[in-house]
Amino acid sequence: MTAASGTPAAGPSRPATDPAPDPAPDTAPAPAPDGAAGPAARRATYRDALAEPRFRLLLGTRTLAIAADTLRMIALAVLVYGRTGSPLLAAVAYGIGFLPQLAGGALFGALADRMRPRPLIWGAYALEAAAAVVLALLGPPVPAALALVAVVACATPVFAGASNRLVAEALPGDAYVLGRSLMGVGSAAAQLLGLAFGGVAVAALGARHALLVAAAGHVLAALLVRLRLPDLPPPGASGGSLVRDSWAGNLRLLADPAVRTLLLAQWLPPAFVAGAEGLLVPYAEVRGYGGGAAPLLLACSAAGMLLGNLAGARLLGPAARERLVVPLMAAFGVPLAAFALPLPAAAAAALLLLSGCGFAYELGVQRPFVDALPEDGRGQAFGLLSTGLMTAQGIGPVVLGALAEAVTVGGALACAGAATLLTAVCLRGGLARARAVPASG
Repeated sequence: MTAASGTPAAGPSRPATDPAPDPAPDTAPAPAPDGAAGPAARRATYRDALAEPRFRLLLGTRTLAIAADTLRMIALAVLVYGRTGSPLLAAVAYGIGFLPQLAGGALFGALADRMRPRPLIWGAYALEAAAAVVLALLGPPVPAALALVAVVACATPVFAGASNRLVAEALPGDAYVLGRSLMGVGSAAAQLLGLAFGGVAVAALGARHALLVAAAGHVLAALLVRLRLPDLPPPGASGGSLVRDSWAGNLRLLADPAVRTLLLAQWLPPAFVAGAEGLLVPYAEVRGYGGGAAPLLLACSAAGMLLGNLAGARLLGPAARERLVVPLMAAFGVPLAAFALPLPAAAAAALLLLSGCGFAYELGVQRPFVDALPEDGRGQAFGLLSTGLMTAQGIGPVVLGALAEAVTVGGALACAGAATLLTAVCLRGGLARARAVPASG
């Protein structure tokens, strides 16, 4: 469910080619569906998003970088396990890049609005490449290797914030929502390719050479951004203390009721569901499904996310997506409640597919979130979103795993579903108010 870029995966597949005809030009928009009005509410298509060159570049390089990140995670975990024989250290090596993003977002988040985006983005990709090269060629001790990856991960919220701010600026109205849908699909496809071919690459080339392949992917992403992204000016002033401004900016964002509600809506349900996904391997074992069942269950969850994402983007208009946020968020969790029962494998797979479809709720949050942000802090806001998402998805499996020790694995899965449903109920009023908040100037 997690993605190295800070965006949850939408499913392991490539988006279908959008055959819908181009909508009317913005100069003479057709009446918006669902009773909505205005250019911002005009229904867009994937073609609208892909017609923007800046978005295509950011989408392509981000997808490439996520695939490289996934390969790096696999290769480093194999390398650490080969040196230490410790499953715990191998697991830490696989996920070491997530939690440090909390420090990066808290201390350096303001950089996303203070630096020119092109050097910030290509520099972050170059930093990732340099770290992979050091791990491959110098072979530092395991503690030093983990520390290196953790330090580099601190830059992720900053460059993710700058990149997502550029996407929001390049894609107006509903085109932004479709762009975010494509980014989720691209993230899922990149992770799938990284997971599918990462093990093959490590087995064929060895962990060190696989790290060099990952470095090459980051170098290519950095070069594409450096050569093809316009050198835009920073959106805000660059004076003052970076750390103080980052803290103050985060507190200002969290103090805004609409922004806070929309952040929680994007943080909490994925955290609970990620925790549930982390229990599917022991759940399959406890239920006696067989050795190959756990990957199938995980694939059903991811496939549901992809189907829900595509269906929500293609079949629903902007206003309908926003009206359905709470029901879809509830649907994201409710099927998990049944896992407290002794389900057959086919029923468990079907419920996970249905649960994954509920992830389409996220599409209805995108437009209100952008509209609620202050113009001078959008980059930091997207960085804060990425920071909280990665942190929550890192903590979720730990909390649910501890709960499974106290109750049962199926009971913990049911608790994850109940927590997601409770989140939808508690945020219902705040989400309705956030939809009514006018765009910040």
